[in-house]
Amino acid sequence: MRSKFLFVVVILSLILASCGGGGQTATVRIGWAGSPDTLNPGTAVLSEAYTIFALVYDTIYEYQLDGTYKLDVAESADVSDDGLTWTFKIRDGIKFHDGESMTAEDVAFSVNLYKSNPDYVYLNSYTANFDTVEATDDTTVVITLLEAVPNMDYLLSYLYIVPQHIWQDHFEAPASVEFENLEMIGTGPFKMAEYAQNEFVRLTANKDHFQNPPKIDEVVFQTFESQDILVQSLKSGQVDMITEMPATAVETLKGEATIEVVTGAPFAPDVSDVIFNQVDPEKCPTDVGGLCTGHPALRDRNVRLALAHATDKQKLIDVVQLGFATPGLTLIPDGLGHWYNDTLTDFEFDVDKANSILDDAGYVDTDSDGVREMPDGSRPLTFRMHWPSDSIDAPRQAELLSEMWELVGVSLELQAVDPDALTAECCPTFDFDIILWGWGSDPDPNLLLSVYTTDEIPNGYNETGYSNPEVDQLNIEQGRELDPQKRQETVWQIQQIVFDDVVYIIPYYAQAVQAYRTDRFTGWVTDLGKVELSDVSSLVAIEPVK
Repeated sequence: MRSKFLFVVVILSLILASCGGGGQTATVRIGWAGSPDTLNPGTAVLSEAYTIFALVYDTIYEYQLDGTYKLDVAESADVSDDGLTWTFKIRDGIKFHDGESMTAEDVAFSVNLYKSNPDYVYLNSYTANFDTVEATDDTTVVITLLEAVPNMDYLLSYLYIVPQHIWQDHFEAPASVEFENLEMIGTGPFKMAEYAQNEFVRLTANKDHFQNPPKIDEVVFQTFESQDILVQSLKSGQVDMITEMPATAVETLKGEATIEVVTGAPFAPDVSDVIFNQVDPEKCPTDVGGLCTGHPALRDRNVRLALAHATDKQKLIDVVQLGFATPGLTLIPDGLGHWYNDTLTDFEFDVDKANSILDDAGYVDTDSDGVREMPDGSRPLTFRMHWPSDSIDAPRQAELLSEMWELVGVSLELQAVDPDALTAECCPTFDFDIILWGWGSDPDPNLLLSVYTTDEIPNGYNETGYSNPEVDQLNIEQGRELDPQKRQETVWQIQQIVFDDVVYIIPYYAQAVQAYRTDRFTGWVTDLGKVELSDVSSLVAIEPVK
């Protein structure tokens, strides 16, 4: 432990020494509470990993802060009249960070890598409707589809281009999932320099990038375990920007002359969720390590419904977020605009109604200890509630939920868990009762809707184990529907069904709250409708204050 501490101190000292003017390295230091779980795009789960991927890799399309897409490594895209054949002209002259030229072969190889690996947690799902992907020459990629899709730009904006000459030995499982990818060679605006998990990520600028060469020299993402230290590091100048903070720190930071606080819609709309383990024992994925130890009461909609009525969302918003959030309903957040079903009516906060639901369902407190038991008396309604230890908001949220649910005879055993360990117990092990976590949403509802589907239980992407054949079929239909209005109606229908089934409790949709020092770097992008200072749009634009 001591040697690790000294190592971090030395690294931070070097970082601080590199920040001055006069020809010295222009290093931007960003503080966050998390860390990438892996550098392999196929196996990454945590949002911090995808922040790094977006800086180091390029894609065929790029999603922008204003909510639109633009071509990235492709200079043109043509689609056949039937919508099944897409032809992309790939830019000439792009080089990987190791100096090798990138060609259409690398682009096709990358898409096929994600397509051929069903064990890839997220990225495989983007290729579900791809039939063939071929490089017909050095600058042309042709993708044929099984069915025409309404969102090709979205699907390709997350399929990172990796070098075939490095990944060709890791194309198939188990090598494809075991590859650590520590060198992380891409073509993006930044290059991987150093990575110490749960400590820091250091990237250097790719000054030869074909369209977004950074003005700075380096960016370092530093992990802080304490939310107070995260805020103090910005005030003291140890970091130049922080991507998150407790809501209680907002007014304090606004009072600092050299600090600017930015709030608004998140780049990836944030969803806070209460995850109930409700997997059917018959669908337990034992062949991939599923244990399915969840409390059986959570498979009863009556229990989940009672907990929904016992949850005071406004209090959670006021106390945990200090008002910087709106009440949540489904995994599709209000930040997705017309995809969000705003006709849903939430379960009212009503403790008496919650108690009545549990009484009628046979959950009673027979020994007068304040905790109800199962109808057969086999075990009390005592649930394990876990959350990632790097979460700023979850500890207070857990305490409040414990207080609220105690009023309806439910007790909680509260515990923070290392994010990697929490992922392991969650997905697809199902070795938990309740987890407080969240999602960063894609700009299209496709990915989050698939969280509800039965096919995603074995790979852990379906984190609750919920299974409904009607939802499975509707999800297939919305992914193929080309008529925007009809697709929206299907997306809304899925949300209604899942909401009625009380698959989750969604406490709130949080606003993005970030802050940066105004005396170090200028040019942060804050006027495009969404807030994400660690996005490539800011990190290629900022430059030292003169």
